Amino acid sequence: MKKLIGILLIGIFAIGLFSVSSISDQFADAGSRKKIHFTQTITSSQDPGQGHENHQLALILSPNEGTLYDGSITFTSSVPVQIVVLHEINSQDAKGQSIWTLDGKTIYGLSLIDLQEKSGSFEFTGAALALHSATSKEFTSTVSVDGWIRGQPTEVIMQKIELQKEPSSLLSRTNVPAIIPMHKGIYNGNQLLYIITDGSDEEYAKTISEKQGWNVELAPAISNIPKDALQKIFIFKNGVKGNGIYGFQNEVFSSTPLQESEYSALNSIIEVTWKKGQKEIVFESATDIINAQENGRIEFNETGIVLNTPQITWPDGQMKMRSDKEITDNMPYGEGQIIEINEEELTVTFVAHRGWGPDGRTIYYIVTDATPLGPAETMGVVSSPTSANLIAHSGAVDLFQFKNGIKGSGPLGFQAGIAGASLDDENYSPMWRIYLVEWNDPELAKILETKSDIDSFRADGFLSVSIAKPLNSDHIVNCPFIDPFQ
Repeated sequence: MKKLIGILLIGIFAIGLFSVSSISDQFADAGSRKKIHFTQTITSSQDPGQGHENHQLALILSPNEGTLYDGSITFTSSVPVQIVVLHEINSQDAKGQSIWTLDGKTIYGLSLIDLQEKSGSFEFTGAALALHSATSKEFTSTVSVDGWIRGQPTEVIMQKIELQKEPSSLLSRTNVPAIIPMHKGIYNGNQLLYIITDGSDEEYAKTISEKQGWNVELAPAISNIPKDALQKIFIFKNGVKGNGIYGFQNEVFSSTPLQESEYSALNSIIEVTWKKGQKEIVFESATDIINAQENGRIEFNETGIVLNTPQITWPDGQMKMRSDKEITDNMPYGEGQIIEINEEELTVTFVAHRGWGPDGRTIYYIVTDATPLGPAETMGVVSSPTSANLIAHSGAVDLFQFKNGIKGSGPLGFQAGIAGASLDDENYSPMWRIYLVEWNDPELAKILETKSDIDSFRADGFLSVSIAKPLNSDHIVNCPFIDPFQ
């Protein structure tokens, strides 16, 4: 088995499928697991697997006996490709499933994900990872991998990977553009533009995702947000036709960032239905809607559903635009979070920042508003004092940022932050309670990538963790987690 794998690896390296020696990102030791990040351009060659002689394969992670890879891949390719994930299996388990083999003796289970796309993202777990084309034409791909190696990679791999020893965290794609669709809304007779990033109800999130062609993430934790941290959004189920969520008039809001003491990006949905026999008009203010309800012309359904709907433009105002439109890995964290507002196409382009989820997987997030005023102005986002009501509430989740240690892309100039929840977690929320992580001796600092890393080093006395209190004020940031590559 080991001899065969060695031959396979030598052959693959010889034909140039993948050169691990060119990895320039970080490879951090984590005991029996090793964390690997890299971005690499690779060129395919003939697939050496039996039955694939007329196909092309670009190997990304080589098969190594007893080794398991787990993580995510983002790729762009010169042709539509399939994702190949191999799995170690016994030969007796091969019946009835797709397999890949070099010589008919050592057999791998084959998962072939046919995206029929030139670009995409995918979560994987397996013994090897590759891109595949069922044609004989050579292709080139650029791939970014963020994952774990469990087990001991073979000697050839270990000789090729360079251990990151510099006191900096050099992640690839630290900042990337996120193009998000906007919606038109109304406040006191004037237009505003807003985005929808999260919802507390699965069906609502699905409906809006389909309508706008961009994922609204499910965030059950915001369903019981206290009323003093919410504003109202009126959504119409019938009436005058328009571009609202249900195909009727645009949504009406109860405040904008100019009403700073009232504004919240979190909105409690009130569904509005016209009663039969009433003359339907376009409402232009929350006051007019409430008066019509009191006069019996319309009915309210206070759904209890909450949406995260940060406003991008509003009467006499908008979110701050960055003066420097170029997005780079080492760009300043503050100075604004938006590089373009396209009112014709109804899109806004945010800077999406890279960090780690609680289990070490890559996450990306945008920043839309915060409290108190000082940090909001530093980041170039809307001030939302009502968010302070979440400081001790389950509707906010912990986010750990580093105030010293290893230089990196975090908001304070050190390594990227670590979140206490990920998308699909029951406690996920776009509202983040900020904690500061400080190394007691910065000379001993390491790159931490999981919540358990923080807990372990804290228990051993290497670092301190404290809740952020800028200007002795409660600090909450609206940082929706998103997929910027959708």
